[in-house]
Amino acid sequence: MKATELLRQQHDEVKNLYVKFEQADDDDERQALFEEIADSLAAHAAIEERIFYPAIYGGDLTEHLREAVEEHLEMKREIADLLAMTPDDEAFDAKMKVLMAMFEHHVGEEERDILPRAEQQLEGRLDRLGTQMAQLFEELMNDGASDNIPLETERAAALE
Repeated sequence: MKATELLRQQHDEVKNLYVKFEQADDDDERQALFEEIADSLAAHAAIEERIFYPAIYGGDLTEHLREAVEEHLEMKREIADLLAMTPDDEAFDAKMKVLMAMFEHHVGEEERDILPRAEQQLEGRLDRLGTQMAQLFEELMNDGASDNIPLETERAAALE
């Protein structure tokens, strides 16, 4: 699968998980869905920061990518806060809404400004990058991708 298709697919998967989270009545189910969202977002950010963004860094994408890693940092901070809470905490739902609003904003910009340019820039490399990204994503998900999020909240990922 092409790298850009993989990213779009993962965006949709997180959106669907959040819909399920909003519809869940039971705190145990909400906790499990939050953990799945947290792992998915952590692994997704990691494959972008480690593989995808460095592959397209430079030129007219530089500022977009710098903004993207700053947005990742803000989402990681929200996730770290949520990891220290449970769904019955008073602020949990509000923090989840903030996290998902950040995610929606980030995805909107990424799909509008970054992915189309990346498709032009990376033409023949999209399948290879997609394979690398899918493998790393799977590894991170198997290892509990969000476990390291609290350690990643000081500064945005380096792009160079």
